[in-house]
Amino acid sequence: MLNALSIDLEYWYSAELVRKFAAESAEKRLDLIAEMTRPILDLLDGFGVRATFFVLGVVAEEHPEVVEEIYESGHEIGSHAYSHKTLYELGRERFEEEIKLSVELLRGITKEKPVGFRAPSFSVDNSTRWAFEVLERYGFKYDSSVFPIRTRLYGVPNAPVQIYKPLKEEITKEDPDRDEGGIIEFPLTVVKLVGRNIPVSGGFFLRVLPLKILKSALKRVNAKERRPAVIYLHPWEVYAETPRLNLPLSSRFITYYGIGSAKKKLEGLLRCFKFAPMREVLGL
Repeated sequence: MLNALSIDLEYWYSAELVRKFAAESAEKRLDLIAEMTRPILDLLDGFGVRATFFVLGVVAEEHPEVVEEIYESGHEIGSHAYSHKTLYELGRERFEEEIKLSVELLRGITKEKPVGFRAPSFSVDNSTRWAFEVLERYGFKYDSSVFPIRTRLYGVPNAPVQIYKPLKEEITKEDPDRDEGGIIEFPLTVVKLVGRNIPVSGGFFLRVLPLKILKSALKRVNAKERRPAVIYLHPWEVYAETPRLNLPLSSRFITYYGIGSAKKKLEGLLRCFKFAPMREVLGL
């Protein structure tokens, strides 16, 4: 089965648990986008795999040459909004401003409009469901922001685990009557164990879980549940020299644990499973 591979292209200090601590950090001047992205591009090229890169607007603005290289290498370019502020922080009006700017920046580089979106910090839930209307207005076809779990930062634990079209008034329910213009939701991958959803999609969960467990979970999703998985990660998660700030203990663990092993785990998954951009998996 063809699975989706996605990269959230953002600065190492964009992460939710880092942002406020990085504001006055001297290390912030080291954006390291090119240095952090190169190992991923080389790895994917070595396996002949193409992925979706959800690009932060400010990165596209400051590093158009990196985005152009990614696009010219055959990868899909999606939007990750502009500032990496959550939808809760932005509200509908400012979110629409960010989407408009993001689309303009990405189209200026690739000469085509993005059709895929991922919200910073997976901040799409019922309180921000208006985001789907905004995305439709700007030509998006799919979203990959719903995480069917609950963490202290995000999550919609009762959302469907398979690809679906959300009901306009309630994103945890599928709309059987939605026309072809509706946004398709490609939720982050979880498996159900002991009555609860366990995340196996990537990011922190890729860094903390042993490769053997990740492989087993993806095999179950593909073979037993007959659905494609989506794996995500950030360039700073596979870069050994990512700056470490003196964060609170729990934030430090969540942000930095396993950075040294993430690249090898990704390589292990690439050896065992077939991956493609999200747009291709969805047939768009």
